[in-house]
Amino acid sequence: MTTSWYLLWQLARRFRKGRQRNQFISFISASSTIGIALGCMVFITGFSVMNGFEKVLQERFLSLIPHVEFTAVQQQLRDPDRIIEQSLAHPNVVSARAVIRTQAMVQQGTQFTGIQVNGIDVEQPQAIKEYMDDATWEKLVATPNGVVLGVKLAQQLKLSVGDQFTTLVARNSDFREPQRIRLQLAGTFEFGGQVDHQLAYVTLATARNMVGLSDGVTAIELTLNDIMAAQQVAVSIGQQVADYIYLDHWMRAQGHLYQDIQLVRVVMYLVLVLVLAVACFNIISTLVMTVQEKQRHIGILRTIGLRARHIMLVFVLQGLQNGVVGILIGCLAGVLLTWGLPDLMGLIQWLSGEPLLTSDVYFIEQIPVQLQWRDVIIVAAVAFVLSFAATLYPAWRAGRIEIVEAIND
Repeated sequence: MTTSWYLLWQLARRFRKGRQRNQFISFISASSTIGIALGCMVFITGFSVMNGFEKVLQERFLSLIPHVEFTAVQQQLRDPDRIIEQSLAHPNVVSARAVIRTQAMVQQGTQFTGIQVNGIDVEQPQAIKEYMDDATWEKLVATPNGVVLGVKLAQQLKLSVGDQFTTLVARNSDFREPQRIRLQLAGTFEFGGQVDHQLAYVTLATARNMVGLSDGVTAIELTLNDIMAAQQVAVSIGQQVADYIYLDHWMRAQGHLYQDIQLVRVVMYLVLVLVLAVACFNIISTLVMTVQEKQRHIGILRTIGLRARHIMLVFVLQGLQNGVVGILIGCLAGVLLTWGLPDLMGLIQWLSGEPLLTSDVYFIEQIPVQLQWRDVIIVAAVAFVLSFAATLYPAWRAGRIEIVEAIND
């Protein structure tokens, strides 16, 4: 059996090399190999970019967005410690933190700017700390009524560290008789995107003073192991809470970002099949013309004992040689391009003098990539299956050629 397969493989190689005498067939064959290689390379790189954006969404953007949040229907939660205890008992919950969130308006003369104020417990680990320097964090802790603003928001308000400004905070969600609070800028943070234009961070003590609470908090935010289970976790824990609360999770407010990435991924899978199918169509053309040209050779092979199924296998192997060569070249080029894409994008950005991603709009400045070997295997498998399918019709035609007709042709 080994000798038989080896013989068929050698015949397929001879037929493949013999096509070089016909320049047109050679061109069509090379086009199929190049098309498959380009398709594999482009889609491996494209999927890696999608993986990069998904990773940045999960690890960076959602570090500031609570995965699950329980917000008081009334002015404050009656028993926040109990809610934290119930939340931490869930196996999917990593951490639970008490927060106070409120909307405020910064008054500068006759100008008003809306901001979202987050009161945080500075004694617990906070993700926002990673986006400010240590001196800013220390000033926030030490400064009475201190606040940290997004760098773009501070620039918009024309504030410097140490400046004081007036904020108007609604009483019971009513701005008709707002409470005026003086805050002092302790520093700025830089995250990227719209976050730098909207968010402000204060201590829990300052936040209580702003919303008129003597103690307590208005919300509990959770960080999860599996962010895709946010809705199930919110419902599961929320059913145990005795307080009247609003259940919220990141998928409701920011889920469209993840859904957009997944939609693009699905579209790319469909385009992958179509592009590789077009490239593999050239394999059909090459084999059909080779069968027509090699009819006499096929007849001779049949007379010396090769069966029809062996002839079919010869042309299947010939077509797969084109496909496999293209797959190997394309996958290797795709992996190398993915690894070098950040440097390539940096070079393009340097030559153009313009950033490819604007930090004012996006929360990143460089195109992220993450190579996953699963995507390489999927692309290679799809290309191989389509290459194999492209050989079936020409191979079937070759196996149906009659010996007498082939020799006398």
